[in-house]
Amino acid sequence: MGDQRLKILIADDHSLFRRGVKDLLIDGLEAVTVGECGNAHDLLQLVRYKKWDILILDIGMPGTTGTELLKQVKVECPKLPVIILSMHPEDQYAIRMFKAGADGYLTKSSTPDELVKAVKKVHGGGKHVSPSLGEALVFTVKPGTHTNPHDLLSDREYEVLCLIGLGQTVGQIANAMNLSITTISTYRGRILEKMHMKTNAELTRYTIRQGLVA
Repeated sequence: MGDQRLKILIADDHSLFRRGVKDLLIDGLEAVTVGECGNAHDLLQLVRYKKWDILILDIGMPGTTGTELLKQVKVECPKLPVIILSMHPEDQYAIRMFKAGADGYLTKSSTPDELVKAVKKVHGGGKHVSPSLGEALVFTVKPGTHTNPHDLLSDREYEVLCLIGLGQTVGQIANAMNLSITTISTYRGRILEKMHMKTNAELTRYTIRQGLVA
């Protein structure tokens, strides 16, 4: 008989948080083996060379963006179910993550029961979404439907917008996203054009007003 334990990989750059999630999974599931990693490079190595049943992924790890990392994981393991665990409220990021291939989305303020429920749902082949998010997902599949100006942005542009909203400079954003300052400046220009704005101050006010940044 082979090992029937559920193999779950947790990818988050905070070791204390990984430990907490690991303990919750061990307490809430009957038979589980939990692996951990703290950066994008290790994550891609682990999904490439080991078999996992579920990946629990933080979209805020340094050196990459959440959507880009998820897409890379899906290239390596297209069938690996991925639950996004994020500090961002679902109405800000979840739809983009589902479009990039996610199977579930939880905020870091979720209860332990919600995490266990999501793991069971996703492992069974389902998608874990809240009722309100389910409605939003149905709405976004309508061609040409955009409810807010930021819905017109690409995933990269949206990430840059949120970082601008947090008060980061072009240089800081370039460093965080592992891109050149020129590239980030180009993204910033596209954001301003698409959203019909002229300054970072306008963008910052918009992100705060829309609740895109905490």
